[in-house]
Amino acid sequence: MLEAITKAHFNGHSMVSTLKRVMVCSPHTGGWNQPDRATRWQELGFHHAPDFAKAQSQHEAICHELHEAGAEVVEMLPAPDLSLDAVYAHDASLPTDHGLIVMRPGKPNRVTEGPHHRSFCKTLDIPTLGTITPPGTTEAGDIVWLDTKTLLIGHGYRTNAAGIQQIRALVAAKGVEVLSAPLPYGPGPSACLHLMSLISLLDDHTALVDLPWLAVETVELLQSRGFQFIEIDPSERDTLACNVLALGSNRLLAIEDNRNTNARLRQAGFDVRTFPGSELCINGSGGPTCLTRPLLRQ
Repeated sequence: MLEAITKAHFNGHSMVSTLKRVMVCSPHTGGWNQPDRATRWQELGFHHAPDFAKAQSQHEAICHELHEAGAEVVEMLPAPDLSLDAVYAHDASLPTDHGLIVMRPGKPNRVTEGPHHRSFCKTLDIPTLGTITPPGTTEAGDIVWLDTKTLLIGHGYRTNAAGIQQIRALVAAKGVEVLSAPLPYGPGPSACLHLMSLISLLDDHTALVDLPWLAVETVELLQSRGFQFIEIDPSERDTLACNVLALGSNRLLAIEDNRNTNARLRQAGFDVRTFPGSELCINGSGGPTCLTRPLLRQ
């Protein structure tokens, strides 16, 4: 643990500055060891029945890497209405410099996660800026800060137009512009395809991308803002190669299975730390960004 968090308890307008505080939800907290939850793996889109012990071990490995990178790791509290998906803690809230925006996920079993994020963050002195309400749906895996004043939000099956408009209304008075990015049909509505499945920002001017799956207008937007692209190895798409967490100062956290893509990142000059993610990440389609809800970056 860090001895002290700086004067700020939270912020949210960067995806690449140095990570100082992050919220997680371990498989134990998410109830992966509880039969009534574990048996629902098929309906939630997991590839196979979860191995709790292996997933918990892999979660401990990612937490170790976060600690080693200098981040304070805080664990959500367990709750009876969480599902296996709760371990992907990124999606149910969006911190901003003005407080937390509580998401309303488009995946029905995840709707209860937002209120738990709100109540837990309240204990950390993080206020709530707003809450997405029906008919809006939003998941933070669809939301990318291009800079401190620009949000790019993927419009797809998990985040709809009404949800995007609600976020736009919440942040407009704070001087933040919200842009919408169309998402492809991909594997269909039952799959987990977020904007951040297709792009991870590595620093202020570099993005890791799954280029063939990005819409032309999104590619042109990023290029117009000066972003340079590193493409994933296409053979590693299904093992979530595009899902990489920026730790700040040229450091990245990635799944160890994606050796070819990780090699490309190292060749580009990035310090890539890895952890095993076969059970925790690939089985449930959620990589290191999905497993982490950054609360404070500097």
